[in-house]
Amino acid sequence: MHNIHLDQFEGPLDLLLYFIRRDEIDIYDIPISKITYDYLNVIDKMNSLNVSIAGEFVLMAATLMKIKSKILIPRQELDEEGEIIDPRTDLVNKLIEYQQFKTVSEQLRLLHDEADLSYSRKLLDDSSFEENEKLSSNELNLFNLAELFKKVIEKAPLINPMELRAEPISLEKRKKLILSLFDGNGKLSFFNLISNLKNRLDIIISFLAILDLIRTKQILVFQKDVFSDLKFTILTIE
Repeated sequence: MHNIHLDQFEGPLDLLLYFIRRDEIDIYDIPISKITYDYLNVIDKMNSLNVSIAGEFVLMAATLMKIKSKILIPRQELDEEGEIIDPRTDLVNKLIEYQQFKTVSEQLRLLHDEADLSYSRKLLDDSSFEENEKLSSNELNLFNLAELFKKVIEKAPLINPMELRAEPISLEKRKKLILSLFDGNGKLSFFNLISNLKNRLDIIISFLAILDLIRTKQILVFQKDVFSDLKFTILTIE
């Protein structure tokens, strides 16, 4: 194992995802003994170097040990429907959700970079001041959209563990579903978009789909004033 330092990671889940990616582990079937061993090795190394360790990393170490002990105990716990409870389920749930949040963060960063680049190019060409103002307004609407999604995600229920082994949500299918929600005038409000979303994962996938539809210039986001609902309009339909 090459040198790993905790300051490379945003938190314990980030470190666990590093192990999962490095060893190409199926996130739905984590070898808890191995990943616990690797995790504790990093913690022990930091302790030996007298490096201060954040409490959240120590708490995760205790959580991993607890999961490992439950797996080693022959007695299996059952849920209300008589199904065997996998001690790893809560951890898997958190890892999947955290992974989705990282994906959204990266998408937002790329969106911000693209917006900055587009705006800089627009200022250098021969277009009018009004066109520059329009671009700036559209960019602002994108950030308003991101802020709204962030608030909705924070209030939404966590992913239902029973849905974790279901077929992964396809981004292409979600894009088609969103396009089907537009009315006869090619309009869709933010409120109508989120009204039927079930949990955080559902909202995140929809957010990624919306960003891709905007990026590929299939839809446009706009807002009449700062207090009105954000709306989307179709530009092209494939």
